[in-house]
Amino acid sequence: MDLANFLIQLLNSVQYGLLLFMLAAGLTLIFGIMGVVNLAHGSFYMLGAYLAWSLSTLTGSLTMAIIGGAVLSIIFGLALEWLLFRHFYKRDHLDQVLLTFGLIYIFEEVRSILWGDDVHGVTIPDLLSASVPLTDNLSYPVYRLFMSGVCIALALGLYWMISRTRLGMKIRAGAFNRDMAESLGINIKLIHAVVFALGVGLAAVAGMIAAPVASVYPNMGSQVLIMCFVVVVIGGIGSVRGALISALLVGLVDTFGKVLLPSMAGMLVYMLMAAVLLWKPEGLFKQ
Repeated sequence: MDLANFLIQLLNSVQYGLLLFMLAAGLTLIFGIMGVVNLAHGSFYMLGAYLAWSLSTLTGSLTMAIIGGAVLSIIFGLALEWLLFRHFYKRDHLDQVLLTFGLIYIFEEVRSILWGDDVHGVTIPDLLSASVPLTDNLSYPVYRLFMSGVCIALALGLYWMISRTRLGMKIRAGAFNRDMAESLGINIKLIHAVVFALGVGLAAVAGMIAAPVASVYPNMGSQVLIMCFVVVVIGGIGSVRGALISALLVGLVDTFGKVLLPSMAGMLVYMLMAAVLLWKPEGLFKQ
C-alpha cells in the first residue's frame, strides 16, 4: 500500500468512525442516562435515510432535506418517548427489549407501506460532487469530507451542550442520581424526553448524510445496529467520550481489515471488542 492509498483508507476509516459515533452517541445517551435498552435505534438511522430521499426529491435540495428531516425526526422522537418509552423507564430491561424489538418490525412495515421495497439513491449536491486530487490517478470525494465535517461539528456541539450548558448539567445530574435531581426541582421527565429526541435526531442525521453514499434500502438499520452496540460496549456504557474513541477505533480496524485482511475482516471488530473487554470489562471509559 503506497502513501496515497494509505491516506485514502485513513480518511475512509475516520469518516466511517465519525458516522458510527453519530449513531452510538444517541444510543449511549439513551441507555446511559435513561437506562433504556433500545434495539430500535437502527430504525431511526433508516428513517433519516428515507427522509433524505423523499424530502430531497420533493425540494430538490439535500441541504433542505437534512434540515427538515432533522426537525421531523426530533418531533417524532418526542412523540415516541411520550407515547411509549416513558412508561418503560422503571420496567425490567427484558420489557424494554421486547418493546424495541417489536418496534423494529412495526417500523419496517410502515416503511414498506410508505416508501415501498425498492432501493433508492440520493443525489449528491453539485457543490459537493467534486473530488480532491491526491495523486495523478487518485482523488478523494469532497462529499465524504463534508460528512466528516458535519459529524465533527455535531460531536463538538454535543460536548459543549453536555459539559458547558445548564441543560447538560441537568442531564448529568439526572443520570447520576435521578431521585436527588427530582428533589432539587429538575423535571426529569422533560430531561428524558429531550435526551431521547436528541438520540433519535443524531441517528436520523447520520442516516441522512450517509444516504448519498450508502443508498437507501430496506432493513438498512439492522446492519448498523450491531456495530453501534459494539462501539458502545467498547467505549463504556454511558460515556460519550468513550463512544467517540471507540467509534474511531472500530472504523480504523474495519476499514484497514477489509483492505489488508479481507478473509478476516468480519471478525476483526469483534476480536477488538473481546480484547478490550478482557482488559477492561467495563469498557475504555467507565461512566
